[in-house]
Amino acid sequence: MENWGLHNLSPKFMEEALALARQGVGQTSPNPAVGAVLVRNGDVVGRGSHTWAGVKHAEVLALEQAGEAARGATLYVTLEPCAHQGRTPPCTEALIAAGVRRVVTAMEDPNPLVRGAGLRRLREAGIETEVASAYTEAAREINEEFVHFMRTGRPLVTLKAALTLDGKIAAPADNEGWITSETARAHVQQLRHRSDAILTGIGTVLTDDCLLTDRTGLERSRPLLRIVLDSQLRLPPESRLVKSCRSDVLVVTTSAASAERRRALEERGVRILALDGPGGRTDLRQLVEHLAAEKYLSLMIEAGSKVNWAALEAGVVDRIFFYYAPKILGGLESLPVVGGAGRRRRADAIRFHRVRLHPIPPDEFAVEAWLVKEP
Repeated sequence: MENWGLHNLSPKFMEEALALARQGVGQTSPNPAVGAVLVRNGDVVGRGSHTWAGVKHAEVLALEQAGEAARGATLYVTLEPCAHQGRTPPCTEALIAAGVRRVVTAMEDPNPLVRGAGLRRLREAGIETEVASAYTEAAREINEEFVHFMRTGRPLVTLKAALTLDGKIAAPADNEGWITSETARAHVQQLRHRSDAILTGIGTVLTDDCLLTDRTGLERSRPLLRIVLDSQLRLPPESRLVKSCRSDVLVVTTSAASAERRRALEERGVRILALDGPGGRTDLRQLVEHLAAEKYLSLMIEAGSKVNWAALEAGVVDRIFFYYAPKILGGLESLPVVGGAGRRRRADAIRFHRVRLHPIPPDEFAVEAWLVKEP
């Protein structure tokens, strides 16, 4: 296999494939978003972008559009073509049958069970293969959730919060209105759209009567699973969350919760999952394992101070996305973004790396950072 060396191949075709892949974000889970461009004699003869509803993979869609023009063509694709039978036959066999001459991929399949198998199959059939390493990071970011799931076996867990410059998420009295701007909140909706599930605590639901919906208006491959941590099943049946339930609300409780309250919620279509953790609380680690078994690739936490700490302390958080507004609340009674017991020594602070700043004009910004996972 060769590394990316341009070899008279224009980068614009891989960039177009990446743009096609981005069109599928939010529409492919639990599969990856993939873009494919077929090029013959310098001209694009076929394009494809995978969606879950469309079933067919990007490579096959590009082949169908190209028809006979695929013979002798070069395929630019954002992820290594599959060599195994899933909902569709292997893409490698379709490429071989169509007479494609060369395949340039931005990255190998991150699944350790199949990584490199597609490229090996193509080479065995006499097709040249290259990995465009200059575009690997861009391709990985498009499928961040899928890559994480394949490498760890767990959903990517993102802790999101909107806060003031002094790290506060709520005032002690009146909390009407928003901390961040409409622009920042629209950015949050894009994160929700990428997520398979969203989680909050019962305290947030009781205070805000929130819906926790994806408000982008964009198509999704599966409904956003709305999860509430509620150890005593205090979720009101008349809440907007329950009233809007279409088998997409999951309440995580404990075995000590009221059977009568459980029945009342289940009659309204709410799913109940009892996961007993320490101190009479729900168990976040068991919840993440449950989501992994159901092939949810990502979980977004939008909660209050106590739940934020519980998630960090349990070690289930992989990444934070903190949105900062140019405001200061001050005082000792305003709630910090993370509460709970906290760490008693500076040396024990939870550490982050891979920090990125996302400007949100005119005066806001978001901080994205990944937890340093102890070996």
